[in-house]
Amino acid sequence: MTASVITTSVSKQYGGVAAVKDVSFELNAGETIALVGHNGAGKTTLIKLMLGLIRPTSGSVTMLGGDPARGDFHVRQSVGYLPESVSFHMALTGRETLAFYARLKRVEFSNAELLFKRVGLAAEAVDRPVRTYSKGMRQRLGLAQALLGTPRVLLLDEPTSGLDPALRHNFYDLISELRADGATVLLSSHALTELENRADRVIIIDRGVKIADGTLDELRHIASLPTRVIIRLSDMEASPRWSGEWCRQSGGAWEVSVDAADKIDLLKKMTSEPSLLESLTLAEPTLDELYAHFLGRQAAQ
Repeated sequence: MTASVITTSVSKQYGGVAAVKDVSFELNAGETIALVGHNGAGKTTLIKLMLGLIRPTSGSVTMLGGDPARGDFHVRQSVGYLPESVSFHMALTGRETLAFYARLKRVEFSNAELLFKRVGLAAEAVDRPVRTYSKGMRQRLGLAQALLGTPRVLLLDEPTSGLDPALRHNFYDLISELRADGATVLLSSHALTELENRADRVIIIDRGVKIADGTLDELRHIASLPTRVIIRLSDMEASPRWSGEWCRQSGGAWEVSVDAADKIDLLKKMTSEPSLLESLTLAEPTLDELYAHFLGRQAAQ
């Protein structure tokens, strides 16, 4: 895979405070990466380093083959950024705002209507002053400016903040389209449930340190957290005959937690007697659970 962004042993000090400590990773073309961590973990500092808005105290950052802090306009023109808190001139309309950013970025503004439609900003709203916009509408306008010029790298900080569920769904459809076109998309978010099935990779940051980096399956393998097995028996009065500490749930289901090493053996035994089962569901460790696990492991070191 082609790396669009490379950080190599990057650290950033603010006086005596280390915001980022010796962080290395690569973000690849056609990849969606979730950057997760609590407030103050260093996520926004990393994004600013990748954008070239601040320089690392040590280490290096490469964006599309160049140094983003050197002011290479070609690199900056190929990057889209949505900050956590968007802020626009309240007297300008949505159309005027987008035209302003297009001039700054030196990109075509001919596809404005398509761009407004892609982010869900209604046609009747684009010529109204931004001061009349709700938080969700300003967020959509911010996403539109991030998409100007068909960027090769998108850095999005809490991108779904203020969006209703339908618009969140549309947003992730748009991210899938961009990824399919070869863009690198970094999503920094606290909405771990949203990211679970939408990110190719997860990078977890804690107190400026990268503590985990991998696909969900890779992180599950490393964490070795138990899988929950949930069944309904054909005979509602019966109890599970397989080993394990089965617990009766509301509605008549039974649940047991099983270690990864024992999961396949249990499933083989259960499915060898299909007449006993009405349904069987596996619940693998969620991103929330993995996040808590890696934070706890880091705190114990």
